[in-house]
Amino acid sequence: MMGERAAGSVWVEKYRPHGLAEMVGQDSIVPLLRAYAEKRSMPHLLFAGPPGTGKTTAALALARDLYHEGWRESFLELNASDERGIDTVRTKIKEYARTAPLGDVGFKLLFLDEADNLTAEAQASLRRLMERYSASCRFILSCNYSSRIIDPIQSRCALFRFRPYSPEAIRTLLDRIAKSEKKTLDPAARDALVAAAAGDMRRGVNLLQLSAIDTDHVTEAAVEAHAAVPLKSEIQTLVATAAKGDFFGARTLLLRLFTDRGVSGEDVVRAIHSYIADIPDSLVPPPGKVDLVEHLAEAEFRIAQGANDRIQLEAVLAHLSRDPGTAR
Repeated sequence: MMGERAAGSVWVEKYRPHGLAEMVGQDSIVPLLRAYAEKRSMPHLLFAGPPGTGKTTAALALARDLYHEGWRESFLELNASDERGIDTVRTKIKEYARTAPLGDVGFKLLFLDEADNLTAEAQASLRRLMERYSASCRFILSCNYSSRIIDPIQSRCALFRFRPYSPEAIRTLLDRIAKSEKKTLDPAARDALVAAAAGDMRRGVNLLQLSAIDTDHVTEAAVEAHAAVPLKSEIQTLVATAAKGDFFGARTLLLRLFTDRGVSGEDVVRAIHSYIADIPDSLVPPPGKVDLVEHLAEAEFRIAQGANDRIQLEAVLAHLSRDPGTAR
């Protein structure tokens, strides 16, 4: 089926699963959604999780499994980050929810993406619509943080927490896409793609397409040239250089990430944090790793407050270079 889809399109959309049976990963969620589709009965749903973990894909696949060829007539998708006020709830959402459903399923689906961007007033209005029109319309709300959804809405929904994809799930889909596109992946390139994705399937697929844009053989160098986030090998070299006391060498590597790769300070902070467990104890002993986490947290907070990201990260490297045993 995948090989028959339109060529020349964005791979994220080209290889988006057409049904729940095609989804990889999220093994604790997909079977329950398939049961809803088979029984044609479901409550309101709340999908919560990081970007790129399949929330929108799951909603679209559920709609296709429920309504088959006529799914577009019974499914409305809105993005709350574009229209986050109460007027949207009172007009678009209300008008759609109150109309009678088509077909024999008995209800329509309304998918509200990034629902945690709705104002509190809009969420209160949405809660009333969910209660009033539940017979004719089921709501699927998607958010990054369920804590930003008011309790009355949470209590009316079945909550599904989407976790970052496992490396195995990302590797499976990347191999499937590469085979369909007649591309070959070096093992090192595959590992680099999985590491750069960091659980975000969308990021991994986009990076694969960028890396294969002008070649049929994807190498680690091609992935590194297009990656928008630091790769594990780059972070390991950066930390190892600093831990050996070579602050200026580590500073040069950091500057290269900023200038040659265009990564942000927050990207570097999160990448170092992600790979702390993989740093050999011979370079940074466990007490030093604990202190490194504290310095990274301080740096991320200051960057978020507007501080210069290069200076903050150089301070982290300076502490690590001075004494990797304590990182102080």
